[in-house]
Amino acid sequence: MSELFSKHESEISLSPDPAPWHGNAAIPLAHDVPERLPLPTEVQPLKIIWSTAIVLTAMHLVGLLAFMPWFFAWLFTWSGLVLAILGHFVFGMLGVTIGYHRLLTHHGFTCPKWLGHSLAILGMCNLQDSPARWVAVHRMHHRHSDQQADPHSPLVSFLWGHVGWVVYRHKIFDRTIHYAPYVGDLLRDPFYLRLERNNGWLLVFLAHAAAITAAGAVVGYFSGGASEALRYAASWAVWAVAVRTVLVLHGTWSVNSLAHMFGYRNYATRDASTNNWLVALFTHGEGWHNNHHADPQAASHGHRWWELDMSWWVISLLEGLGLAKNVVRPKAWLSQVA
Repeated sequence: MSELFSKHESEISLSPDPAPWHGNAAIPLAHDVPERLPLPTEVQPLKIIWSTAIVLTAMHLVGLLAFMPWFFAWLFTWSGLVLAILGHFVFGMLGVTIGYHRLLTHHGFTCPKWLGHSLAILGMCNLQDSPARWVAVHRMHHRHSDQQADPHSPLVSFLWGHVGWVVYRHKIFDRTIHYAPYVGDLLRDPFYLRLERNNGWLLVFLAHAAAITAAGAVVGYFSGGASEALRYAASWAVWAVAVRTVLVLHGTWSVNSLAHMFGYRNYATRDASTNNWLVALFTHGEGWHNNHHADPQAASHGHRWWELDMSWWVISLLEGLGLAKNVVRPKAWLSQVA
């Protein structure tokens, strides 16, 4: 939950983004990756962002209601479960994996502005901050992967790499004016700049949650009157919003943590990134993380035929429909290294 920038937007530096955030990771050169890392300098002394901690805790608690015996009996609806699963694909894959990550962060393909903005809106429905701040964090991760300046390396600790970094203040990411140099390409677009004001991205999340809950109430009312309207509204709020959001959050965080600790490596990159089957299945292809660090701009993360990448299938479909252009494929010579 980024704080507002206080200076006029004209004072924000929109200089070219620091490299490398989607360039080569010096393949196949190996690098001495430390066994443990100290906390990033920019988070010291540690200061909890209470607004973030409270919102994330509340979302997890609401999601847990779906698995409490009494609440489960009352809250469960097949439509809520189906919407949770569909939402994992629509909001998680299209919004975060394809929109925030492969399009906005790495420019793995280009698309019409309306489509890019639509993907970004879907990304905001996952409680993962504004597009600009998310991109800035990830670009800094690539620039300093598994070094002290990495915002979320699990070499500090698993808990830090998974979720700890989210709830502690980072001096670069606490205000838009500080991380603007990392995302000048985004902030030149008034759409993304507006989202930085008054936590506009959070309003998008709240609006989508209210819309899903209201839709549940309407469906329930026509299914069985006022009592069913209340039950369906609660069911959809818990399953299609809270449970789905929590699953997408932990999927994204698992790429930062598990995919830097467990798995196999196709390439000797300058970090501890790994390819993790479980994370890849859960995140629609993001778990082929060592491949991604070897060739960050490539829109396809699965480099071997059996490394399934559903997000790449969708991008390929968009390309076939003429909606995705300049699609970046993995470098041909990488197949000789893997």
